[in-house]
Amino acid sequence: MFRLTMMMWSIAGTVFAGVAIMIVLAVPALAGHAMSYIPYAAIGGFIAAIPVAVIVARQLNRARAH
Repeated sequence: MFRLTMMMWSIAGTVFAGVAIMIVLAVPALAGHAMSYIPYAAIGGFIAAIPVAVIVARQLNRARAH
């Protein structure tokens, strides 16, 4: 299940990081300091995707077992 979780995390982490970066760029109050906020947004997106990847991998593993 670890390999499946890592594959899901690579996909979900990229999506979450991209969404977080787009939020930084779209919010005018954040866009002024975008160069300093973008790395934090990307790292936060990857970290936020970990529980999502675990849940999705469990669901896929459970569906495969049946």
